[in-house]
Amino acid sequence: MAKYIKQEMIDLSGQGEEKIYYRLKTERNIGFKELAEYVGRHNNLMNRGLVENVMAHVVDAMAELMGNGYSVTIDGLGTFKASLGLEKDKEMDTLDGDEAKRNARSLHLTGINYRADKELIKQANRHCKLERAGEARLHHSPYSKEERLKLALEYLKEHGAMRVANYMELTGLSRTKATLELRAFRQDASTGIATIGRGSTKVYVKAPEALNAPLNKEK
Repeated sequence: MAKYIKQEMIDLSGQGEEKIYYRLKTERNIGFKELAEYVGRHNNLMNRGLVENVMAHVVDAMAELMGNGYSVTIDGLGTFKASLGLEKDKEMDTLDGDEAKRNARSLHLTGINYRADKELIKQANRHCKLERAGEARLHHSPYSKEERLKLALEYLKEHGAMRVANYMELTGLSRTKATLELRAFRQDASTGIATIGRGSTKVYVKAPEALNAPLNKEK
């Protein structure tokens, strides 16, 4: 029997509304060999070895076809299609800019997109018998938003700079909520908080201390 969890969502709107969604609890992962054995046990015409051999050849064929630009559809299972991206340390260019244009050597396959067949979803649903496994709540801070801003400014006054991890420790917020809140502070000039640096070197500082350094709005 499958189990589901009632999961609290982050309030991205900042309105203080409680939102939830439901997710299946993953019991564990079924690997290639175990799946082949399962198929073999439920089919008198194929043993595990035969199933493994067929599946391996299917995977090899799919890899070759997708690598050559094809999408692959397996009836009852779904459609697979490769996705493309830049090699590590390569920057994205534009259509009309003067920067050097990317060529094939700058690109590689970054993943495989999968769209499930509707029939697979229907079949899985027919097998699905649910029971509740509990709730999962987000980390809630004991401080109000105004109190958290005051804590941040006091920390910056003493230490000069602050990272997301420092703000998490100060406020008790999760990483996601701490990041979103600091981003909101940074975008509101009245809070007195700015950033310097970028990427892994980005830190939060008091706005006057950021005037002579390049500011970076978080994206």
